[in-house]
Amino acid sequence: MPTKIKPAASQRIEFENSRGIKIAAALDLPKSSIRAFAVFAHCFSCSKDFAASRHVANALQNEGIAVLRVDFTGLGHSDGEFSNSNFSTNLEDLQAACAWLSEHHQPPQLLIGHSLGGAASLMAALDMPNIKAVATIGAPSAPDHVLNLLGDKRDDIEQTGEADVLLGGRPFKIRRQFVEDVTAFKLTDRLRELKADLLVCHSPIDAVVGIENAQDIFVAARHPKSFISLDQADHLLSKRKDAAYLAGVISAWAARHFPSADKYYEDAGHIIAAESGEGPLHLNVNAAGHALQIDEPESVGGTDRGPTPYDLLGAALGGCTTLTLRLYANRKKLDVEHIETYVDHEKRHVNDCEQCEDGKQRVDHFNRRIKIVGDITDAQRQRMLEIADMCPVHKTLEQQSHISTALMDN
Repeated sequence: MPTKIKPAASQRIEFENSRGIKIAAALDLPKSSIRAFAVFAHCFSCSKDFAASRHVANALQNEGIAVLRVDFTGLGHSDGEFSNSNFSTNLEDLQAACAWLSEHHQPPQLLIGHSLGGAASLMAALDMPNIKAVATIGAPSAPDHVLNLLGDKRDDIEQTGEADVLLGGRPFKIRRQFVEDVTAFKLTDRLRELKADLLVCHSPIDAVVGIENAQDIFVAARHPKSFISLDQADHLLSKRKDAAYLAGVISAWAARHFPSADKYYEDAGHIIAAESGEGPLHLNVNAAGHALQIDEPESVGGTDRGPTPYDLLGAALGGCTTLTLRLYANRKKLDVEHIETYVDHEKRHVNDCEQCEDGKQRVDHFNRRIKIVGDITDAQRQRMLEIADMCPVHKTLEQQSHISTALMDN
């Protein structure tokens, strides 16, 4: 059975493009530390919520890559009229999405595009030096390939200036300006300028955008570049297994291009808690050379992508307790199979406290429950309960500590 990817909740985003039109997007943030940010550009007449885009975003989340899925002008939940959009406006929407990520998080390093969105991703990457990798899915080698979808309506557009065209079973108004705009872009003529690594994904039986388009893109681009055949998949990846396979391929390829954030933590001599820039209250933590993260719940302004400081404090008490009991059981050669420590934390009013002022002081209370699985006597269990109080973190929490604080040079 394949591992089921559990997606993190998407954040609904809105921003304006260069023409002042509100663009809708969904930001899929992983629960783990973020390796990189990506932007997904959907296919012609599709939307950010298209099944294949969600599969890819979920798989990338699982690899620690955040994905911003964008609705182009006039599609999905974005404002504007589709009939006034074209390939140029798609590029503007992509640039606006990248600018939003740069302002609120960090510049994206990966672009992913499906069909015409793939061509747009390639064109956009040519003028964006921060993009390190581009993945295309069933992309045409020439943006004007999309005109093949117009059929005999193209003549009507040329003669009257516009026509209603059925795309994916839905009517869309296509105007002459769209035809003129899309024919002006010569993608393969510029692909030699692409400095980003390239992954070309295409089905050999794609009936909408033929496999020869993948060959043209692959040949025109410089190395490093890779090609993946999406055997038996249709253009829209309508079969779940095909979309899942594509998602796995792209996520594995992307993971190799963006090293884990854990490699950032090389200093084993300190504990460092630093703002990550990945959320208003999200922190990256170097715990003696080990990577952790801290966050706060959404209810207090965080993004809930890590434990709170008090969660970690409770984890330290629980972990120290379990380890102390394991060492004791091993030393005494007790038949103990498994140990678990449950810790809950709360602040309690202290009414009868000599050190409390006005009886309003609250003290921290840790409720610790211990599960011991094994063939031991009641007396041995009781002794292990006593040993739990010898946990070093337990002693630290119960005694008074001194904290000194100083400023560091920038």
